[in-house]
Amino acid sequence: MQKKKWDLVALAFIPLIMTLGNSMLIPILPQITHELGITSLQVSLFITVYGVVAIFLVPVAGYLSDKFGRKVVIIPSLIIAGAGGALAGGAAWLGSGGSSLYWIILGGRLLQGIGAAGAFPIVIPLVGDMFKDEKEVSKSLGIIETSNTFGKVLSPIVGALLGSLLWYLPFMAIPVLCLISLMLVIFFVKVPKQQKEAPSLKRFLHSIVDIFKEKGRWLYAIFAIGCIGMFLIFGVQVFLSNELEDRYNIHGVVKGLVLAIPLGMLCLASYFTGKKIGKNKKLMKWIGFTGMAMSAVSLFGAGFLYNIYLMIGLFVISGIGLGIILPCLDALITEGISKEQRGTISSLYSGMRFIGLSAGPPVASLLMKNHHWILFTTLAVVSAAGAVITLFAIRPQNNEEKSEVHAHGMTIKHAHSDD
Repeated sequence: MQKKKWDLVALAFIPLIMTLGNSMLIPILPQITHELGITSLQVSLFITVYGVVAIFLVPVAGYLSDKFGRKVVIIPSLIIAGAGGALAGGAAWLGSGGSSLYWIILGGRLLQGIGAAGAFPIVIPLVGDMFKDEKEVSKSLGIIETSNTFGKVLSPIVGALLGSLLWYLPFMAIPVLCLISLMLVIFFVKVPKQQKEAPSLKRFLHSIVDIFKEKGRWLYAIFAIGCIGMFLIFGVQVFLSNELEDRYNIHGVVKGLVLAIPLGMLCLASYFTGKKIGKNKKLMKWIGFTGMAMSAVSLFGAGFLYNIYLMIGLFVISGIGLGIILPCLDALITEGISKEQRGTISSLYSGMRFIGLSAGPPVASLLMKNHHWILFTTLAVVSAAGAVITLFAIRPQNNEEKSEVHAHGMTIKHAHSDD
């Protein structure tokens, strides 16, 4: 792992900047609403469109990475993401307002989402390719997930800081970040040589169908839990961003720092969980259940509170719960799929996370118009559903020599990264 330190640094920078490129808009959504003269639902689409386009393109990027190589897909994807940010930022800088400016920025966000589809989702299978030992895979994925969550911590602070200078600066920062990431990938990431020739599309699709026939129960469960996690994170952040500004008149960097508190705890929880889980798949299952249960209880409690300090305290508990889940999901799905299909399956999982990311902001924008109890009861029910799915659909059995997962009586042998 020490030999691949710089590879990991370069790869970890991708989820960091992809998260910044999306989440740093959250603290300035009310500001954008004012500048463009649009509704809170319309402005939430700047977050949603980024994820929606990725949902459809992530599986395509996964297949292309399996066939042509991870780096071959990541490099042009970073260029496209940077171009999308440049389009949105340039239009906001040179534009004079009106509905046409809104649609151009939305188009830039769509282009950025296309690039994002081939960047971060490909990092997860690439890490699985780089290491043969499952413990190293788990630790490395923990670092990647921590970088992703650390991006969520930095996002409200950086977004609020840039937005306090010029409201469109967060858009302008995206091409700069993508350029830095592009240079790191080109010079530091060394992709392992493919041991086998990639299968034809027809054979590949048949193999994917076979995987879901054999392992569908636990794969569907992990997909659903990943989607739920992102839905909860972005739903809470949109609520808190609007609440701080509208009810408590908290703006700028101070607002960003407050938004970062629960995300910071999520980041720390993700980091330490990734270091500890190793090969222990039973532990991963129970950590996942505990995290979802913690989130459900804390979010349900938040619906009955009006004190912002107590609410943030419960958001911290929810953040910790979600933080301990994410590296477990990454490890289970990466270690459970052979290298030949890892890119596509991991990408499908990332696509499900994008669904949660896309749904969270507009759902929160609609539900928080009424009593906030409705929003948090909804979030708590969704989180409780995630806990139930974890409890009954994921049934791992540890075995040092043959790592297996049982899904409702079905035994599934996990393929190691050197298969």
